[in-house]
Amino acid sequence: MTTAISFFGAAGTVTGSCYLLETPQGRLLIDCGMFQGPHALKELNYGPFPFDPASIAAVLLTHAHIDHSGLLPKLTKAGYRGPIWTTTGTADLLAWMLPDSAHIQEFEVEQLNRRQRRRARDEVEPIYTAADADACLKQIKTVDFDAWQEILPQVKARWWNAGHILGSGSIELALTENGTTTTILFSGDLGPRDSALQSPAEAPAGVDYLLVESTYGNRPRPRVTDDQRRAILEKEVKDALARGGNLLIPAFAIERSQELLADLAWLILRNRLPKVPIFLDSPLAVRATAVFERHRELLDGIDQDISPFRAPNLRYIESVEESQKLNHITGGAIIISASGMCDAGRIRHHLKHHLWRSNATVLLVGYQAPGTLGHLLENGAQQVSIRGEHITVKATIRRIDVYSGHADQDDLKAWVKDRLPIRRNVFLVHGEESALAAQHDTLLAMGLSAEQVIIPALDQRFALDPERGAIPLESERRRLSSERAEEARRGWDWTNDLAALNLDLKGYLQDLPNDKERQQTLREFRRLMERRVHA
Repeated sequence: MTTAISFFGAAGTVTGSCYLLETPQGRLLIDCGMFQGPHALKELNYGPFPFDPASIAAVLLTHAHIDHSGLLPKLTKAGYRGPIWTTTGTADLLAWMLPDSAHIQEFEVEQLNRRQRRRARDEVEPIYTAADADACLKQIKTVDFDAWQEILPQVKARWWNAGHILGSGSIELALTENGTTTTILFSGDLGPRDSALQSPAEAPAGVDYLLVESTYGNRPRPRVTDDQRRAILEKEVKDALARGGNLLIPAFAIERSQELLADLAWLILRNRLPKVPIFLDSPLAVRATAVFERHRELLDGIDQDISPFRAPNLRYIESVEESQKLNHITGGAIIISASGMCDAGRIRHHLKHHLWRSNATVLLVGYQAPGTLGHLLENGAQQVSIRGEHITVKATIRRIDVYSGHADQDDLKAWVKDRLPIRRNVFLVHGEESALAAQHDTLLAMGLSAEQVIIPALDQRFALDPERGAIPLESERRRLSSERAEEARRGWDWTNDLAALNLDLKGYLQDLPNDKERQQTLREFRRLMERRVHA
């Protein structure tokens, strides 16, 4: 049997990382992530896996982010009973992240089913439940960095620090058959060389096959030192406080929130910022921060004697009631809340109460995917819809790009260069179309041949031939039609068009001179819909 690899996620997109490796010794799954973004992708979370979960011998996990780990409870629910191998830091984060993800599934389905019942429609089930998440956590087995772990007979794996988030690792696999060893390196998500908390990524050179992420394959970022990064944050905070309102920072619960807390504490300790109240309003971020505190010795740039996560002006907010009380604070506070793209979580509650205030500031500190509320704000939307309510945007919207958790174009080039020579093939994954194309050109300019560098499609399968390298195989089926694949590629679908139409229509109606003309416009709009229905 020739070893084969299938790309069941993070192929042609930046989400849903999942690779099936079929070896003579057994089937391995590397990552099992949730699809995020447009509906065309998110719908894949609800369908069956494109493989039999019970046939998997072991799962190897690069890190805890939900787009790499989020479907693990579903895998357990569907019959997987084997081990989930990962680092201790990742395991500690998953203890909070997977139950939190399950809670989100259950809550959103409960809300949806209320509407379904009112409309006499069939109810739906969550992707998985808290019980599924708890069962999944019992399957986790931990490994140390830089140490070989036997996964199956003649199959061993080693995790290398990926520099992305706490516990993140690139996974090196060594498969031995008939005395010949084949090596495959899965980069996972790679961190930048100038990460705020993580040391630079490491990995071996001279592997047979390399899978490398391409999130920022087309985007170099200015190099900044720790002092420069903190100075940029210092100016944004001072300017926001000078406007008189609160500073809202949408931030991912894992790594980004802790980076911000560390830098804010550093600046306040040195009297470069006033000791204003800082609220971390995200139950997951609060619990993740406790994990970071417990692993503080693994973090770069952290004072081991004075923990930034215990600053006296830092308040951890967990309950909904505590979160709602923050509405009474109209100025002089910093509120850090999830999610980082403003598309879920408590940050939407705070935006609803602050976007209309001209003295408020929203500081975006990371990538905002197309179709998200954060992307709309970043691109100057004057009105947005939050939980069905239209909000006029008067707050100052700012963005800085010095806290990215991903390697940029130059970082990726340097990382791949340090892995050379690649004896067989490089697969470019975890990137949008333009980023993948740019990364492809970068690698060709480095001397790799066009035959070596492959951009796989979602659900595509390759044989890893000992002599010829990667050979495309006929896939059993593709889960996305060409039309749905195009929606996923664009990151925009009919739901985004509907939201934009709602805002445009409301603005148009408000600009009409009287209610008579508004009613006439709505009647014409309804007639158009009825003609479409009966056509």
